[in-house]
Amino acid sequence: MKLGAFSVSLNVKDIHVSKDFYENLGFKVFGGDINQNWLILKNENCIIGLFQGMFDKDILTFNPGWNESAENLESFTDVREIQKQLKEKGVTMLSEADESTEGPAHFIIEDPDGNQILFDQHR
Repeated sequence: MKLGAFSVSLNVKDIHVSKDFYENLGFKVFGGDINQNWLILKNENCIIGLFQGMFDKDILTFNPGWNESAENLESFTDVREIQKQLKEKGVTMLSEADESTEGPAHFIIEDPDGNQILFDQHR
């Protein structure tokens, strides 16, 4: 099972303050739109998403089909296949990807401690 790029999506109170903080740690803006209250920052292979007012908790995120530079991978496990395999193992879905579709899709699970994990395929 190839999960793709990994990042942590942080629920922040003030995106400008958080941006400054993480830039002081050496992160640079890699994507997003601060005017829409979301940014993606990167420091080497480490990726952090800053999201103000978009969700309640921090989220672990996997992007099937992408590497850490948001470049398409030649070979990857489709998000619907990952979902199917996890369901077969008894993992409960908080939200599901439509298995009759192709292309972009996402689903969310929760680990035993209540941490949400987003599988978000953009292609």
